[in-house]
Amino acid sequence: MFHFFKKEKKEPKNIKEILECLENLEKDFGKMSQDLEILKRENQLSVKRVGMVRFNPFREVGGDQSFSLALLDDDNSGVVITSLYIREGNRVYGKPIKEGKSEYSLSSEEKEALLKATKNNGKDKTKKLNNQTTDSGSSRAY
Repeated sequence: MFHFFKKEKKEPKNIKEILECLENLEKDFGKMSQDLEILKRENQLSVKRVGMVRFNPFREVGGDQSFSLALLDDDNSGVVITSLYIREGNRVYGKPIKEGKSEYSLSSEEKEALLKATKNNGKDKTKKLNNQTTDSGSSRAY
């Protein structure tokens, strides 16, 4: 019926045609190897490790609407983003991370998010729903 995606393959008839096919395969393989190396280099800088902690910065008011989020690459470098939700508004802070450390002081929630990201390698599929008390209120790790 329809043969849109079928390529008519020509069978090699002699040794010369077989050698041409092998040369073409060798060129294609070389190109794919180069492309793979480029992808490997570019992929090192992508986000691979994620850690998130939700928390309540004020024990007596509100819920777990604040969070700290660590986004790291293969070298444990990236950023920790913290959002503090209060009645008057929302504040967002970002702190750079280089090789698992920050030149800025980190809150306990930011440290926890960073630890989750480095420990779990971004593959944590379980949700921890246990409340954990910190100095600034309660926090939940997801």
